[in-house]
Amino acid sequence: MTTENSAVHDHAADRERLRQLISELAVVRGKVTLSSGKEADYYIDLRRITLHHEAAPLVGRVMLNLLDEAGIEFEAAGGLTMGADPVGTSMLHAAGAAGRELDAFVVRKQQKSYGMGRQVEGPGVDGRKVVVLEDTSTTGGSALTAVEGVRAAGGDIQAVAVIVDRDTGAAERIADEAGVPYLFAYSKSDLGLD
Repeated sequence: MTTENSAVHDHAADRERLRQLISELAVVRGKVTLSSGKEADYYIDLRRITLHHEAAPLVGRVMLNLLDEAGIEFEAAGGLTMGADPVGTSMLHAAGAAGRELDAFVVRKQQKSYGMGRQVEGPGVDGRKVVVLEDTSTTGGSALTAVEGVRAAGGDIQAVAVIVDRDTGAAERIADEAGVPYLFAYSKSDLGLD
């Protein structure tokens, strides 16, 4: 088997194993109220994945591959604290393990009123191609808050990428309001949640 075929095989295995872990560990069934205020019959608690010893490295590799396959070029990745923080960190470590340079950043909900007064923390994003991340999105609100903060800090947003899309309007809202591609690794049907 060639190295190229191994990489394809590894990605498929990574993607399938992450899907299994999300289904087993992160999908909580029962009535819940989401951060958007909407009610749902299930909740996807992706912190159970992004902070998990086996799943977190898979998140980094799957998300990097998702963006690479879409032809998105970027130098940094991050989003609104707290859902995006471990996603960006996983991607930073996955890129480093592959000998690739990638910075991560964190976007505060609002600009600090003390210290340096920054809303976007980490290596600067000014003039750099970046991707805004989120673990999952219902309305797109968190991602759009991050987009606003990153643009105010001078970042050139190439895409918004999430691990799981709930198919509840986030993709359309982000495309309309942010004007950038919206990518996701898994749909709710991939997780058997239709």
